Amino acid sequence: MRGVAYVSGAYVPLARAAVSIQDRGFLFGDAVYEVWAVRRGQLNDNAEHIARLNRSLRELKMRAPMSDRALLAVVRETMRRNNVCEGIVYLQISRGAAAERDHVFPAASIAPTLVVTAKNLGLAYLAKRMRDGVKVITTPETRWARCDIKSVNLLPNALAKQQAKEAGAFEAWFVDGDGFVTEGASTTAWIIDQEGRLRTRDLSNRILHGVTRAVLLREAQERQIPVIEAPFTPADVAAAREAFVTSAGNPVVPVVAIDGKPIADGKPGAMAAKLRDIYLGAQPV
Repeated sequence: MRGVAYVSGAYVPLARAAVSIQDRGFLFGDAVYEVWAVRRGQLNDNAEHIARLNRSLRELKMRAPMSDRALLAVVRETMRRNNVCEGIVYLQISRGAAAERDHVFPAASIAPTLVVTAKNLGLAYLAKRMRDGVKVITTPETRWARCDIKSVNLLPNALAKQQAKEAGAFEAWFVDGDGFVTEGASTTAWIIDQEGRLRTRDLSNRILHGVTRAVLLREAQERQIPVIEAPFTPADVAAAREAFVTSAGNPVVPVVAIDGKPIADGKPGAMAAKLRDIYLGAQPV
């Protein structure tokens, strides 16, 4: 386990990084997180990630460990110490370590715990996904009702990802009680519908307010690409011209099959490639 982590005021070897067993992130999942993609040594969609992080903190009535400016300085220093040019930064803030295990929030004097890690990712894996496309499965929605908060309560997501892996798929798309796709276990779900419209579920507490989602929608609208934010069913996916997923680490990855059935001709589509080029072209050099 190589690398350097930042843990509440200190840069330490990753192998020795630790938090208290009394930390509320460990005991209750009382923590939020953010993930930045790093492209050519730059943080992607920086302002949007900071805004979402602050929103998550507000929703959980959790105070920030430092100012946005100081936080970004820590993020960039963690990147530098790990020589990250193409990869991701992971940041997690918990409510901190209280003296006793108690569901009720501890005193305001308890300092939040801040952890930051960064690592390079080989781009070959992403290039292959973009070239070949990926498969998804569907699974019943089992998550809590505040998916808009980027909290570390990810057990349903982890179980769904494992289910997808065992089925030979890359991702699992949750389907709610009304039969509509909400989102993936770690990605936003999209289709190009039969009318040629770019379509993804509208924002609510049922889905994470994806940063890549927001930037891609904005870029598409600026180019007069038809866009609709509305729910769709697995049947709509099967009948779609194309489908794809997005996340910080997976910008516009084509989906070529759902539940073992091909979408369109079972190959990545032209619109996904175009949108990927638009999104990556909008990122800092």
